[in-house]
Amino acid sequence: MEHQNNHQGGDRSRGRSGSARGGSSGARPAHRPNVLASASGDGKTELSGAGARIARHTPSPRPAHAPRRRPLARGGGAGSTAPAQARPHTGARPASRSVAGTGSPRRGKQARMFTMPPAPKSLREVERKTPGKPLSELAAGDVRIVPLGGVEEVGRNMIAVEYNGDIIISDCGFQFEDEDTPGIDYTLPNTSYLEVNKHKIRAIFITHGHLDHIGGIPYIMDRIGNPPIYTQYVTSLMIKKRQEEFPHLTPLGLNIIEAGQRIKIGNTYVGTFPVTHSIPDSMGIAIETVHGRVVISGDLRLEHEGGVPTEKEKKNWSEVGKEKNLILISDSTNAEQQDFSVPENRVYETIEGIIKNTKGRLIIGTFASQFERMIHIIMLAEKYGKKVVAEGRSVKTNLDIAQYAKLLTPKPDTFIQGQDISSYPPDKILIIATGAQGEENAALMRIATKRHKFITFNERDTIMLSSSVIPGNEVSVQRLKDNLYRYNPTIIHYRTSDVHTSGHGNIGELIWIREQVKPKFFMPAYGYHSMLRCHANAQIASGFPKENAIVPDNGMAIDILGGTKLHIQKDAVPSEPVAVDGFSVGNVQEAVVRDRKTLAQEGMFVIIATVDPKTGKLRKSPDIISRGFIYLRENQETLQQARIIIKKTIEDTTRNMHPVNFDYVKNNVTDAVARFLFEKTNKRPLVIPVILGL
Repeated sequence: MEHQNNHQGGDRSRGRSGSARGGSSGARPAHRPNVLASASGDGKTELSGAGARIARHTPSPRPAHAPRRRPLARGGGAGSTAPAQARPHTGARPASRSVAGTGSPRRGKQARMFTMPPAPKSLREVERKTPGKPLSELAAGDVRIVPLGGVEEVGRNMIAVEYNGDIIISDCGFQFEDEDTPGIDYTLPNTSYLEVNKHKIRAIFITHGHLDHIGGIPYIMDRIGNPPIYTQYVTSLMIKKRQEEFPHLTPLGLNIIEAGQRIKIGNTYVGTFPVTHSIPDSMGIAIETVHGRVVISGDLRLEHEGGVPTEKEKKNWSEVGKEKNLILISDSTNAEQQDFSVPENRVYETIEGIIKNTKGRLIIGTFASQFERMIHIIMLAEKYGKKVVAEGRSVKTNLDIAQYAKLLTPKPDTFIQGQDISSYPPDKILIIATGAQGEENAALMRIATKRHKFITFNERDTIMLSSSVIPGNEVSVQRLKDNLYRYNPTIIHYRTSDVHTSGHGNIGELIWIREQVKPKFFMPAYGYHSMLRCHANAQIASGFPKENAIVPDNGMAIDILGGTKLHIQKDAVPSEPVAVDGFSVGNVQEAVVRDRKTLAQEGMFVIIATVDPKTGKLRKSPDIISRGFIYLRENQETLQQARIIIKKTIEDTTRNMHPVNFDYVKNNVTDAVARFLFEKTNKRPLVIPVILGL
């Protein structure tokens, strides 16, 4: 997904409601830089190139005092087959390379350390999490497809395909927090099934570099045996850049391949093919079986003109369709949108007209993951003599990657810093900023709320929001627009002009792709259930056999028997999301999430009471702390009544109790106080009694 890469972190503020104590009150170039230096005498290799922020360059040979470099990773994982040997740089990009996933921590930011829960040691541990019996063994030639994430949500994409004793995985993404998981940083696919079958895992293929397809790599790889990763060049750079935040992890075995390449992985051949998306080096994969290929599309759309695919698209998809294809697993994110999407070249034409004709400053808010669009905007800025200011960490990071990959070669004076804006005429300034989804701490919102050091809006500005509204972000986007309109600038967005198109194809494009692939079976993926269902229904309505289409759930085990029959295993594999919560990674605990929701919606009411364990009497009036519930200074009567109930409940409960059962007393106090507070306020705060025996 193009929108997933634009997340901006921030500090969370905490408000207090008061307390009472004792009765008081955040265009691919023909040539790219060689990622591998020539092998030196010690047999080690080192990343090199102009992009020092992405890969450190260490000259060869290594001085005696220099730290030892990591050796080249050569695959990994039982039964894997190493790719073609890396060749010395000859001016052309090698067909296949291995890159060790080394990196350094981000400057100025402490890398987050985390603890992992123990992985299951045997199949029985998975059985306890799985209703019924474990999955049956596959017969020779049969295929098993297990979507571990991404078919009931947008994000968390991961699909496992098992064939002839090999497991091939497509993607390893995460999903950002939502209203159902307050306080959670990310959620990951549940990999319990893979952990107990790690001896079968041969490789992971990453289709492209968006976080919903690569974000889970730092958290998951060690748990599944750190298998080799196969992906294209730009995607490998994005994976390496992210790994810099996790320097303590085992280096990755990154193998760079080209779309169109066919590779033997274990006992299985896997082919790749190019697809069009909003980021360079996007691809699909095709896993070969005796009955045909398992084709996984990745995220995609079509280049087209008025609903007619371009010759490039026709050529690429005819190549895919020439083979016998058993099943197509296809992107569904925009399956609810009719016909064909707005072509990207029309968006480019619109944006060029705006850049050319805007008289004041132009501020463009977009997804940082829209690589090609940002590159095109910078090229247009140079064409019309404008200076570019990049605002937002993710925008700067991706532009660094684009320059390192030689996708973008700006003039030396194109980029300027925010503090230098006043040195240039307003009509020579173009700002690319993150935050078009209204993220609180992203660049656009910080400027709109006057929290930016150097930039403020005025009514002579033109603000272009080159993005659509992601479902669930409607309120935050409206809040952003309200803040922007207080400056009375000219605002252009996708509802008023063709300034954005999705990186995902509409249903007309998806049907055309399926017709080219000509699969026997069809499975929609990458989206919410409604998107998958609409996709399947549209394919059936266009003539695809209903009995050969299946709409999956996370954890569903789908077997293709003898190449002729779809069979859903009675027992699913564990599919509950795994949460990245601060420094810990583990299953989402319902009790923790429930308490967080209660705290957010109802607040908490803490009681601290000191009891004489001999007599059961209170030694003093209980202390009361309220957060997010009521303001105690203005509710003294309620506070006093609560103290009376606490005192009476404790002393009634402890009468003739020797010794005092403090757990029983706490439960009674919780029930009595919660009942009183609901009757008084119609609210159900989290009541926390602390009973001390002194």
